[in-house]
Amino acid sequence: MAIRDATTDDVDAIQEIAKTSWTADYPDILSRESIQEGLDDWYSDRRIEDSIIWSRALMLVAERDDGIVGFAHATWDVDETDGNILRVYVDPDHRGAGIGSELLEETRDRLFDVGVGRVKAMVLEGNDLGNAFYREFGFEKTDTQEIQIGGESYTECTYTLEREV
Repeated sequence: MAIRDATTDDVDAIQEIAKTSWTADYPDILSRESIQEGLDDWYSDRRIEDSIIWSRALMLVAERDDGIVGFAHATWDVDETDGNILRVYVDPDHRGAGIGSELLEETRDRLFDVGVGRVKAMVLEGNDLGNAFYREFGFEKTDTQEIQIGGESYTECTYTLEREV
């Protein structure tokens, strides 16, 4: 498996992984309508392409012989010391092989390399797998907030990891 920077040729694969992940992970958390509206909004061609080419965003993909099997998306602000991991998703058929862990580690390391001192990760409160994933990597829950997906409110947890000096 290789982890590499995403290109605009990867948009369709990223959208498919998002769709299969949301469908597998959120049926008991989000309504079907919220899932579709969230996918349409957060994973539109333009939003993904912008994230791939924007200088303060990082979009990585995990690739195996059979194609792209996961992705991670992060951003940072040059005036701040915080980086934000917005998404780490692995196709449900490829989970359990350490792909998500490798994506998270590479994303974290690249954020630290650009000068970020603290990495934040956001995950829906009802996503037990996602919450446990960040805790396993030493992230601590530091905040919760209400967000809107498809016109409905959901609680999102923020996890924080400080750079070790």
